[in-house]
Amino acid sequence: MKFLISACVIFSFTALTSHAQNPLKLGDKLLTADPSGHVWADGKMYLYTSLDEECQKDFWMKEWRVFSSEDLQTWKDHGPFFSVKDLKWADNYAWAPDAAYKNGKYYFVFPVGTGHKDRVNPEKSTKWMGIGIAESDSPTGPFKDMIGGPLWREPYANDPCLFVDDDGKAYLYVPARNGKWVVAEMADDMRSVKAFHEMDMGGYTPKMEGPWVFKRNGLYYYTMPENNRKLTYYTSTSPKGPWKYRGLIMEQEGESNNHHSIVQFKGQWILFYHRWLDLGTKCPPQRHVCAEYLYFNDDGTIREVKRTDAGLSVKP
Repeated sequence: MKFLISACVIFSFTALTSHAQNPLKLGDKLLTADPSGHVWADGKMYLYTSLDEECQKDFWMKEWRVFSSEDLQTWKDHGPFFSVKDLKWADNYAWAPDAAYKNGKYYFVFPVGTGHKDRVNPEKSTKWMGIGIAESDSPTGPFKDMIGGPLWREPYANDPCLFVDDDGKAYLYVPARNGKWVVAEMADDMRSVKAFHEMDMGGYTPKMEGPWVFKRNGLYYYTMPENNRKLTYYTSTSPKGPWKYRGLIMEQEGESNNHHSIVQFKGQWILFYHRWLDLGTKCPPQRHVCAEYLYFNDDGTIREVKRTDAGLSVKP
């Protein structure tokens, strides 16, 4: 009887852990964050992430990773395909990236910077960040820095979202700065900004970071980590707004930040995000990429998503 009970316990534990897909199994000891999901012409899901260094200091980060999957269960690590070593104008802060396909090329947009942020004496801070753009014939690289510098130097910019609309126009969204919520319309050759457009957010402009924009059934969705914590969203009939605030996608978890992307894969919508988890290392909780299925109501609004350990292992 004791053997039978023990066997049942072991079987139950094995079954539970075998179905746990959060965090995503992207690689042993990899501290991934800021996931940007895309499905390219080959039908695979590609996930572009930033990479935390173990016990990193103040988000000092040096490279990015890209992973691909045909089933969202098994992931291939294509390695550190781009890093600050590939740049002459920045040496740190390899933060939340994004990617897009246009003109027969794959484009990688990335925030990087220089200097040091002094949290004790902010007036002594020298930290600066800008957004670069790289190009490749392949979604996994190699990528080449196309302009040898940032798209602009002032104001400070990070956490880009690069959205290419059905008409081929490309729009670059960044966190609001100095009270202004703007979108940069890119030049057709993707080497510069054609114009900046200040957006009407309907009177609600909380602190935010990491915007993510996508389109579904003719409706544009502007999603974000509101106050850098909970995920919320707006909708519009234009990529430049005006936008209508619609509310919550995912509640915050403690005081930890979040960063996400939303993408359709084989007819099902997926929310990628990161969690701060203590997985038994010598460091405090570190960031790890997770994923959940996401659903819409008949009127196009998004249903609230709950974090789970099972993630994408349980079929919808």
